[in-house]
Amino acid sequence: MKVGILHYSCPPIVGGVEEVVKQQALLFSRNEIKVKVFAGKGKKFAENVEVEINFLLSSVNPEVKSSTEELLRGDKRRFSILKDKIKRYLKEKFSDFDCVILHNVLSMGYNLPLTYALNELSKEIKFLAWNHDSPYFYEDIGKHFFKEPYTILKRFNGEIHYVTISESRRSEFAKLYGVKEKRINVIKNGIDPITFFRLSDLSVKIILEKNLFEADFIMFLPSRLHPRKNIELSIYVLSELRRMGLNAMLLITGAFDPHEERSVLYLEKLKNIVMALNLDEYVIFLEGFSFKNGEVIHSDRIKTRDLYLISDILFLPSFKEGFGIPLLEASMIKLPVVCSDIPPFREIGGDNVLYIDPFGNPSEIAKQILKFRSEYGVYSFFRRTIKEYTWDNIFKRDLFPLLERISMR
Repeated sequence: MKVGILHYSCPPIVGGVEEVVKQQALLFSRNEIKVKVFAGKGKKFAENVEVEINFLLSSVNPEVKSSTEELLRGDKRRFSILKDKIKRYLKEKFSDFDCVILHNVLSMGYNLPLTYALNELSKEIKFLAWNHDSPYFYEDIGKHFFKEPYTILKRFNGEIHYVTISESRRSEFAKLYGVKEKRINVIKNGIDPITFFRLSDLSVKIILEKNLFEADFIMFLPSRLHPRKNIELSIYVLSELRRMGLNAMLLITGAFDPHEERSVLYLEKLKNIVMALNLDEYVIFLEGFSFKNGEVIHSDRIKTRDLYLISDILFLPSFKEGFGIPLLEASMIKLPVVCSDIPPFREIGGDNVLYIDPFGNPSEIAKQILKFRSEYGVYSFFRRTIKEYTWDNIFKRDLFPLLERISMR
């Protein structure tokens, strides 16, 4: 599939729609869709995204502004010439695209020759109008918006597929266009944790391979493999959380000494527990992690910070410790901590963490965790944001199926 994205400007120009353009372009690229951004201002913003800048598409082109003002006074000549010039350019550039996403250029009045050109091209090129806003939704709208050529912004084009960013916007656009709401798709704007958190390429590969952004709950255990770390309890608790209906995952850094027999035997024990509980897909030992392509990594290549950032809790069920640096690390990113009720953890965590009995019943501990989780709404909000508003999930759930339908039309 080959997809174009068009807006008045693109990064490094700063703006909300410009950020969406960037996120979508990066999203398509990492999902192996050929993408090209067309804009009136900006420049290449990512190595793997092609960008073409043409000032004809800009919202601040003086020629565009003057031709529109002349048309308002009844002189159509310059407007028509400019519209046809833009139309010829876009027809040539868009001829081999499966779909072109048009951000706001059909709903806002910043470049009307462009808006008219796109409407005229809609019989030849498959467009997806991604409408973020409209001047008609505001009380202080200028009187000129109710005259030609601006009224094209109120017209629904049956040749074009429409998307807007919320249910309330869908209702507003349906009323503006005089169509049923079902004629307008809703795909909410998203966030890209990969760029927001600046995750490493290796972390991203693991996240995508194990579908971590689709999990309900992620526990992180940054620990070497040693019996005193009591890692088996985390596996049993994971099993209980999943039994309670939560799509929970467990990440274990799991560094160990392959020459130390006790470490090797402990790893075998843990893996046997995982297999017995059918948790192979949900317990991830990062030491020796094997990708589907056969690549094997070691935990020293993993950026621990990335795992803190994508997890819901730090889980440390140790029987004995001298200190507890992971508690301090978790506190720095406000990650909730569930840990053993042992003196060094008490000394560090005070009243700010959930303490569990390292010899306790896994089912009861799972219930404690769920209660702890429910009391901190911000963390439930974090996971809901990751599941519902991560661009990769939006892509799989909503955007790619729509693009497929448009391209096969």
